[in-house]
Amino acid sequence: MRLLFIRHGETPGNVLGQLDTAHPGPGLTELGERQAAALARSLANEEIDLLYASTLTRTQVTAAPLAAARGLDVEVLEGLREIEAGSLEKLTDRESHLRYLTTVFSWSAGELDRRMPAGPSGHDFFERFDASIARIAADAEGSGNSATAAVVSHGAAIRVWTGLRAANVEADFAARHVLANTGIVAVEGDPDAGWQLVHWDGSPVGGLALADPTAEDPTGRTL
Repeated sequence: MRLLFIRHGETPGNVLGQLDTAHPGPGLTELGERQAAALARSLANEEIDLLYASTLTRTQVTAAPLAAARGLDVEVLEGLREIEAGSLEKLTDRESHLRYLTTVFSWSAGELDRRMPAGPSGHDFFERFDASIARIAADAEGSGNSATAAVVSHGAAIRVWTGLRAANVEADFAARHVLANTGIVAVEGDPDAGWQLVHWDGSPVGGLALADPTAEDPTGRTL
C-alpha cells in the first residue's frame, strides 16, 4: 500500500515558534487555510482511497477540503498526534527547540530509550504511531494491495517515524530534511514487509508562494 503523510497547515504556534503539542491545539492561520485548500487542488490527480487525521484540530481542519473534494470521511486516530513536548510545551527559545529536536531525532536514529523532559520516550511514540499505521493498513486490505491512504499528521511525528521505519534512508535523514506545512512524504510497503521512502517534498504542496519565511516553526526546520 501507499501512505501519503501530509503535515497540517500553518498554525499560530508555528508562526510564533511555540512547541505546541497539547490537545486539542489551535486551528489554522489564514495562510494555513489557503494551504489546506491548495492541498485538495494539488492532489486532484492522486488516487486516494482512505483519509486520516490526528486528534488535534489542525490536522482535521487541513484534511477537510480534501475530504470534501473526494467525498471521503476523515477517520481520526489518536496515535497520529504530534510528539508531546513535555516540560518544553509552549516554549519558544532556541535552546528548547534544540532540546526537543535533538530528542526526537535521536529516536529516528534508534535511541528509543531517550525521553523527552517530563514526556514520552521513543518507545512510547513508536508504539502508538505504529498502532495507527497498522490500523490504516488493515483498513486498506479491503481496498486492495494498491490502496493509497492520505494521513494528515504533524511535522516531527512524520519525520521521526519515516526516519526509522523507511528501510532505504540513513539514520540522520529525517534530521537533515525539512517538512514545511502541507509538505508530503510518501512511503510504500506494509507493517509486515516494511516501508520504503518513495518521495519527500518538504515544501508546501501548493508551491513556495504558500510558504511563510517569517514563521519560527520549530518542527519544520533541520536539526
